[in-house]
Amino acid sequence: MSAPDPTGQPLLVIIDPVARRADGESVRIARDVLCAGAAAKICLTDGPEDVSRALSRRGRRPVVIGDDRALLRVVGLLHRRRELAESALSVVPVGAPHTVALAHALGVPRGPVAAARAVLDGAPHPLDLLVDDSDAVVLGEVCVPDGYVPGAAPYVTGGGPDGVQHPDGGPKVPGGPVGPVEPGEPAVPRRQALTAGGHQSWWSPAARTARTALALLTGPTGRHALPSCTRLRVEADGVLLADLDQPVERVTVSVVDGLAEVVVHHRSADRPVRARARAVTVSGPDFRYRADEVGAGPVRSRTWTVRPGAWRLTLPR
Repeated sequence: MSAPDPTGQPLLVIIDPVARRADGESVRIARDVLCAGAAAKICLTDGPEDVSRALSRRGRRPVVIGDDRALLRVVGLLHRRRELAESALSVVPVGAPHTVALAHALGVPRGPVAAARAVLDGAPHPLDLLVDDSDAVVLGEVCVPDGYVPGAAPYVTGGGPDGVQHPDGGPKVPGGPVGPVEPGEPAVPRRQALTAGGHQSWWSPAARTARTALALLTGPTGRHALPSCTRLRVEADGVLLADLDQPVERVTVSVVDGLAEVVVHHRSADRPVRARARAVTVSGPDFRYRADEVGAGPVRSRTWTVRPGAWRLTLPR
C-alpha cells in the first residue's frame, strides 16, 4: 500500500474510455493504488464533454489514467481555459507502448503501480509547451509533412496500419510524429531534453527504426505516393531558413531548453539546417503536419511559439 499523499490534496482521477477498453486490469490497479493513498474522486469519462465537466471540479489535483492523447486532451482543455498553470497534472500511462511513449519520455515511470505511486509521492516539475496560432498545444514534436518516412514511397490516406482512420483522414502511425533515423545520425537521441526538467526525449532511434519497418511492411492498399520533397517557407524568429524555391524533405519543431528547435532537411544538402528560436513559422501550398500523435491540416501557414514552464507534471522525486 502506498503512503498517504504528502500534499494532502484530494485527487480527481479521470479515466479515459480507451484505457478502460484497452487494459482494464491496469486501470483497476492504478485506481486501487491511488485510492489507497489519497482521497480520490473517480470520473469514468466517455467523451470530451465528460472530461470538461470533470475538470470543472475545483480543489482537486487532476490525474489522467490513459494514453498520450488523453493527456494531450486535458492539457489542451486547461490551456484554452487559461487554467493550465493553476494545478500540477499527473498521468498514469495505460495503453499500447507506442501510445504512451510521450508520457514515459517526460519522466513518468512504466507500469501502473510505479506510475500511480509517483502521483502520490512525486513532485511537480515545470515543462515547456509549444502553442500554435490556432491555440492548439504540442507536448512533444511537430513534423511537416504529416506521414513522412524516408525511403518509403507509400503514404496511407484511408486507414492507418491498425485500420484506424483519423478524423482528418490522415494515418495513425505508431511511434510519434517524426521520421526514422537518417543515415549517419548518431545512435543517441539528437535532442537530449524535451522539457525544462531535462528529461530525455522520447523520440529515440529505436522508435524511429520501428516506424520505418512498419511503413515498409504495410501493404499498398489505399495509398498514394508522398512527394519526395515539399515546397515550404520556414522562418525562425523572422530569420529565413528555407524558401519555396528550396524544396525540403521534412521540417521538425520541438522544444529544447526553453526554445523551439527547428530542423529543416533539404534533399540537396548533406546536413540539415538547425536553428533555435522563440517562434517558428511554416508556410506554403496546402500542407499537412503531425503534432504529437495528431494529424492536422491542410493549412497554408502555421506558427508555433514556445511557452517555457507553461505546465507542471508530477514526476518521481
